[in-house]
Amino acid sequence: MNQTLPNLISFKSVDLLPVKNSLKNTHLKETVSLSIPLILTQIGHIITGMVDNIFLGRLGNTEQAAGILSNNLYVILLVFSIGMSYVLTPAITDAHVNQNEKEKASLFKNSLFINVLVAIALFIILFFSSPLLAHMKQPEDVVKLAIPFFDVLIFSIIPVALFFVCKQYTEGLSNTKAAMYISVVGNLLNIILNYLLIYGKAGLPELGYMGSCWATFIARVFMGVGFLIFVFKNPAVNSFARYYKEARINAQHFWPLLKDGLASALQFTFEVAAFAIAGLLAGVFGKEQIDAHGIALSLAAFTYMFASGIGSATTIRVGNFYAKNDLGNLKLAIKTSYKSVIATMGFMALVFVSFNTILPAVFSSDQEIIFIASKLLLFAALFQLFDGIQVVAIGALRGLEDYKYPTYIAFIGYWIIALPLCYVFAFTVGYKVYGVWLALSLGLGFVAIALSFRIRNLIRIKSSISI
Repeated sequence: MNQTLPNLISFKSVDLLPVKNSLKNTHLKETVSLSIPLILTQIGHIITGMVDNIFLGRLGNTEQAAGILSNNLYVILLVFSIGMSYVLTPAITDAHVNQNEKEKASLFKNSLFINVLVAIALFIILFFSSPLLAHMKQPEDVVKLAIPFFDVLIFSIIPVALFFVCKQYTEGLSNTKAAMYISVVGNLLNIILNYLLIYGKAGLPELGYMGSCWATFIARVFMGVGFLIFVFKNPAVNSFARYYKEARINAQHFWPLLKDGLASALQFTFEVAAFAIAGLLAGVFGKEQIDAHGIALSLAAFTYMFASGIGSATTIRVGNFYAKNDLGNLKLAIKTSYKSVIATMGFMALVFVSFNTILPAVFSSDQEIIFIASKLLLFAALFQLFDGIQVVAIGALRGLEDYKYPTYIAFIGYWIIALPLCYVFAFTVGYKVYGVWLALSLGLGFVAIALSFRIRNLIRIKSSISI
């Protein structure tokens, strides 16, 4: 893995060079080309939850709230598992640029071992966590349905780990389409199984609301196992496979992947856990507020996937230029990603403002839920740009193999700023769920600004290193 970036072109001199429109267009085309499959893949994951939410909403407010509550607790540890895998991409990129197939095999084996081991540990924690749902001051009828739902949902954490190790590996090869295809098929399977298992069609048992969690589990098993088979069998990505058997779990790759993976995982967890805890705070005010919060968060998470796709493309492009010691193009790649995500999330903010009363009606027919969710979407519009900037900044820093400082920034932004303000605005000031979302917006704003300064300072530091 790269530790330093030689000063091939100084940070200052890059600004003085005339940048031709053709070069700018090349960066934009490459960013868009990589981003589209990544966006579709990311959307695929969020659609899983949205589909479940829509089907459960058709069954009733209590069933929908139970699914949202279960996911609020489950997702905290799920994203920790996902975050562990993200460090694999820049490491594979470096090995791929240097055509080192043995190192790719070793990195993949070590990452697979670490991520499966972590997923098993997280599953054990989740297995004993369902009683916590009864102690979170949520409506009793919601908790009663949520516990068995949660107990099935947690089994999918291991296949999700398999999927993301394979996804980060193929992205390290700049192959973003493989994950997209598998994600699309997996989500189609989830939609079909939701319908069949909830209502008992095609000879399958009628499981009611529990059919939704079983559908999600089966779809994720398909995605995880299917992707693993693809990586070993497909000639486009399996060049490492002939060295896989001889590769060993070794200190050279195991400890950096584990250390950086833990930092990346904590960074993801600080953000998502803050939103999950915010959901629990919303639940104190009743199941209508749980549903409204869950609906608005689902829509905000959907638009976030566009920014996340651009952020992942940024990791790939920055990682490639970092491996080649090409600081000039590295900087241009980051600037292009910033412009792309600002345009994209600016448009999403306009959509939320324009259709804030229409979008929630897709998830619920309850007028009180629709009203609350429509107001929350205005807060979602407020933080769209912040959300986009911070995820691209994280992607760029990941490509630069910088994990420690982003983790500190995420902790401060979400746990020192956002969560305390959630309590103050929701309970002390009395804004209830609206106060929760105002606080989250302020936390996101801090993180976006702080991460952007970190990128600027890091590039300046690296550009000052002599050859």
